[in-house]
Amino acid sequence: MSTSPDVPVQAAHGPVDRLAPARPAEPHRRIRALYTDRTVTVYQAYSPALGVPAARDGRFPAAWKRERMTWIKPSFLWMMYRCGWGTKADQETVLAVEIGRDGFDWALGNACLSHFDGDEHADRGVWRRELKGSPARVQWDPERDLWLRALPYRSLQLGLAGEASRRYADEWTVGITDVTPLAQEVRALVRAGETAAAAALLPEERPYPAPEGTPGLGRVS
Repeated sequence: MSTSPDVPVQAAHGPVDRLAPARPAEPHRRIRALYTDRTVTVYQAYSPALGVPAARDGRFPAAWKRERMTWIKPSFLWMMYRCGWGTKADQETVLAVEIGRDGFDWALGNACLSHFDGDEHADRGVWRRELKGSPARVQWDPERDLWLRALPYRSLQLGLAGEASRRYADEWTVGITDVTPLAQEVRALVRAGETAAAAALLPEERPYPAPEGTPGLGRVS
C-alpha cells in the first residue's frame, strides 16, 4: 500500500483535503463539517442493536440512553479512527446523523472546554464550575488522513449531556443514515492503494461558521 499523497491540495475555499499535508494557512483548530443552510451532519458508531433501528426509523430508539453523555463528531475520518472503520466491538454500525444547525450552534454556545486552558479560564476552579454546569463539552482532537494518521491540526468532538443529550436525540435530529457500507468501501480502496478513489467518496466537509464564543476558537477562528 502506498503511503505517499497522490491527490493535489484543493483550493482553500473547497473541501478539506485529507490526503495532502496541512498547509500553513490551515488553522490549528477548526470545525469542518458536511452542512447545508439548515442542517449539519455528525457521526457516531453503535452496536447493530442500536444503530440499525436508529437508521431504519430515522430517530434514536428508546433504548438509547438519554441521561448519558454522548459524543458527536463532524469529521468522518476522525470517526473512522475512533471506530476502526466500524470494526470495533459495539461500534459496527456507523451512523451519519443530520441535525439542525440551530441545535448544534446552541450546544457550541453553551459548551465548556473538556480540559483546562489558562487562556480561557481564570483558574482551575472557574473551569471546574463551568464544566459542571455546562450541558456540552468541546474537545479538539487531531484530524486524520485516509490512513487515520494524526494531522497537525485539530477538529471538533462535541460531548452532549443532560438537556443537550435529550434535545439531540428527540428534537435536533432530522435524519439518520447507516454509512457503514461507505466506511467499508473507503477502507477497501485505501487498503488497495486506490487513494484517489477513496478520497472522492469522502463527505464534502467544509469550514463551518462556528458561533462566537465557541470554546477554543477565540484565538484561531
